[in-house]
Amino acid sequence: MQSDNPILDGLARLMTDAAGAAQSVRAEIDTLMRQRLEKLVADMDFVPREEFDAVKEMAAKARSENEKLEARIAALEARLAEADARPA
Repeated sequence: MQSDNPILDGLARLMTDAAGAAQSVRAEIDTLMRQRLEKLVADMDFVPREEFDAVKEMAAKARSENEKLEARIAALEARLAEADARPA
């Protein structure tokens, strides 16, 4: 609704312009903060999730293989002790 009062029209136009300017400033601040955070994360040398998961999987596999080898060594040592205990 438009009034015949030029003061009110000017005030309404000013408020509309101020709201648009505030949105523009917010968008600029958001962009600046996002860029700064991305630079900060890049400088901290974080490992990508895919690499972390791959290394985690490799460690689990190595741990499993280590347990199998420990069991095999224990079995071989038991056979060796058994062979040494037999009279010749």
